[in-house]
Amino acid sequence: MKDLTNSNIERQNILNNKFALQSIHDYIGFPGMLFEGEYRYTKEMLAEFFSVDISTINRYLSNHEEELKHNGYILSKGKQLKAFKLQFGHLINKTTKTTALGLFNFRSLLNLAMLLKESENARLLRSKILDIVIDTINSRTGGGTKFINRRDANYLPSALQESNYRKDFTSALSRYVNMGNYKYSLFTDKIYQCIFKENAKEYKQILKLAENDNARDTMYAEVLNSIASFETGLAYELEQKSKALGRMLEMNEVEQIFKEFAKHPQQRPYIDDARIKMASRDLHFRDALHTKLQEYIQSVSPADFERFLGEQSVIFDEQLKEAADVMKRLKQSE
Repeated sequence: MKDLTNSNIERQNILNNKFALQSIHDYIGFPGMLFEGEYRYTKEMLAEFFSVDISTINRYLSNHEEELKHNGYILSKGKQLKAFKLQFGHLINKTTKTTALGLFNFRSLLNLAMLLKESENARLLRSKILDIVIDTINSRTGGGTKFINRRDANYLPSALQESNYRKDFTSALSRYVNMGNYKYSLFTDKIYQCIFKENAKEYKQILKLAENDNARDTMYAEVLNSIASFETGLAYELEQKSKALGRMLEMNEVEQIFKEFAKHPQQRPYIDDARIKMASRDLHFRDALHTKLQEYIQSVSPADFERFLGEQSVIFDEQLKEAADVMKRLKQSE
């Protein structure tokens, strides 16, 4: 089981997942004070809920202030505090002389629950939170995340585009590289290693794919775009080098072209984006750790949760059918 108390990234992944948050809110059923559009809780309320003293709450606020504020904790003052006390002063037992009041919203309440090591209630809640997150992802993806990449509306256009560039690349290998057929898998793996530091076999092992599974069917649009950039660029470089020499290229010459191409500054943004997206999304959605990409792991953004789990996500088979219908109509109009 993941230790949420030690991982800011894992905590933020949960707090960025609005679909899981709603289910967690319904499960807890902890009544707060509805103020400015969201439920608020005082430190005293949370101390009672988690069975800890106020000093413990204050210590966590001091040690994790930036994180808790990022997720909705506020220090209410001035007109805002005056309005709050007018509405809830009879509930919070604060004097009129109080000039600042710390208030948690539900996100920061959960944030604290995922930090508190001294509270048995918090420990039990963390366990349930993880169960709810897993159930939410499975229910919204139809029971599995192997092809969660296909729920991105950008996946199919990227996959179709990459397929075309793939043909350019394999054609260049055929025409300009003096090697046997193993060159296709060899240099495909080299592209993978340049972009995400794994060959096809390693990637399949990390995602627990079958040997006959097509690795690219599980890759995110950003990864496919980076691969396509490599394929079309390398196809051009192989052609130019072969024509300049007036002969087919040997293996060492091709490897040198790869090495120089991978170092080109133009590729860096595509590579970094692909590594961040693959490492971060696979860890949260697929529970798959790319150990060679650990330094690129970030929390999954709220936009990504919407992209893969929300209304923006698409049913791949329906998108594929729509694309086929469009192609059919275009062909008929020719």
